Amino acid sequence: MPVRRFRSVGEMEGPHWYEPGDPVLFRALRRVWALHARTVQPHFPPGIYRHRSLEAMNRLQEQWDEANFLQHRRRLEAARIS
Repeated sequence: MPVRRFRSVGEMEGPHWYEPGDPVLFRALRRVWALHARTVQPHFPPGIYRHRSLEAMNRLQEQWDEANFLQHRRRLEAARIS
């Protein structure tokens, strides 16, 4: 992603969004998704889960988040060692 430099705050006021359908938008999205796939790689068990309460659903989500975080840390440590 290119770095943009501005001489004043006035130069920053232009639109920073891509127009829908712009090929540049699709390339940018592809790059972000590729970065996500290389770095985060979250895993959510497949299936449909029923919960008795919102709290039960939140506990399960927190367990998945914690497992994903620990897996990410293990991958970082393994990359640092090798």
